[in-house]
Amino acid sequence: MKKIKVGLVGAAGRMGKEISQVVAEHPRFDLFYAYSRKDKWDAKKAAAVDVWIDFSSPQALKDVLKRAAENKTPVVCGTTGFTKKEKDLLQQYSKKIPVLWSSNMSLGVAVLNEALKSLAAISHFDFQIEEIHHNRKKDKPSGTAITLQENLEKAVGKKLPETLAVRGGGVFGVHKVFAMSDEEVLTFEHSALNRTVFAKGAVQAAEWLIKQKPGLYQIRDVLFGKKA
Repeated sequence: MKKIKVGLVGAAGRMGKEISQVVAEHPRFDLFYAYSRKDKWDAKKAAAVDVWIDFSSPQALKDVLKRAAENKTPVVCGTTGFTKKEKDLLQQYSKKIPVLWSSNMSLGVAVLNEALKSLAAISHFDFQIEEIHHNRKKDKPSGTAITLQENLEKAVGKKLPETLAVRGGGVFGVHKVFAMSDEEVLTFEHSALNRTVFAKGAVQAAEWLIKQKPGLYQIRDVLFGKKA
């Protein structure tokens, strides 16, 4: 069986190392090109990559997409902290190649985002999102919390209080959604127990993305299919 050649951008980072390990253990994948900012770009090797996985930085996004588009190679991107201009780049390049971007590659968080739609039935409740991450995380609130907030506001049809964002210790990621009335409280909670959950989600997304047409996808599409 021919293996899928993976190009990994941000290979030297914490997530890059996790993804390297997951890819090494995957029977269908070969970590063909591990690229870090300090490396010199190998255009010939890049041209042979079947799918890129990018967990680098917002500043590197344009270069990653440009190089991928040159070879019509799909890109899975899990970087957060993008400006509107950088998010527009994802949309722009998705017209040329399949691009999957998600603020959180966890399959559990994808299901949580879908579950938020059910809260439309109690839209008169009060709502609050809370998130906790390790003390080295730069963006605040997290990209995951922003996505949850956007989906929750869409579901209940109103503007909600800002996310409560806590930074401390070595917490991988905890996200809570509270729905509150005078009589009851409903809580949705997701806890990441390690970084491997994000790496496995990204690798599953890559395996799915190589079969797709150009377009902008999310991790939810891997589980539930592309929305019309």
